[in-house]
Amino acid sequence: MDCAVRFAAIETSTDWCSVALWVDGEISAIERQVGQRHAELALPMLERLLARAKFAAGDLDAVAFGAGPGSFTGLRIACGIAQGIAFARGLPVIGISTLEAIAEESAAMRVFACIDARMHEVYYAAFERTGGGWREAVAAACAPPAQVERPKGGGWVGCGNGLAAGGRALRDALGGALAAERPWIRPSAAAVARLAAPRLAAGRGVDAALAAPIYVRDKVALTTAERLVR
Repeated sequence: MDCAVRFAAIETSTDWCSVALWVDGEISAIERQVGQRHAELALPMLERLLARAKFAAGDLDAVAFGAGPGSFTGLRIACGIAQGIAFARGLPVIGISTLEAIAEESAAMRVFACIDARMHEVYYAAFERTGGGWREAVAAACAPPAQVERPKGGGWVGCGNGLAAGGRALRDALGGALAAERPWIRPSAAAVARLAAPRLAAGRGVDAALAAPIYVRDKVALTTAERLVR
């Protein structure tokens, strides 16, 4: 595919449910804080967005989704919806890092993106804006706040709800690298769409069967013994 003129984006990695529609470079989006109701609400939200634009799913050229890391259930929902739309129509699918989507949403130049991973850990990565895209300065990882990898240099803007979850231990590990904190920044479908557009235009979409979440961590919950130790 040379260019994705129309594509949908789905982001359900946090307690927010977000959908977006990209049409010739213009983005429309719907976003709601839904708790655990993504499976119930995501597809109707997308259908409502398509109806507003007077489009049907069959008019789409591709589908993008927030691939993770984030809520295991949320990631599977976004991936499943993207696959469901794409399978029947032979559309390409592209997964976008939720941490990179946080960076894109922030509008900063150097971003330390951090999401609460539960179980006393955080997902994190660091990105620097380069031209029209992002360079990954610290690869996505999951670790206790005290063990995160500090990005080189200073002037980083910390974004995401992992800042609150990490607390003082996270800030000590970062050693003053953060110049500002924006814990309210979250991944959005609009950010996913902006990141997906040039990649889809470059032919980087994949067959729906190959689409998969990026979990980073395989473990879903602490064992009883681990909870007692903590």
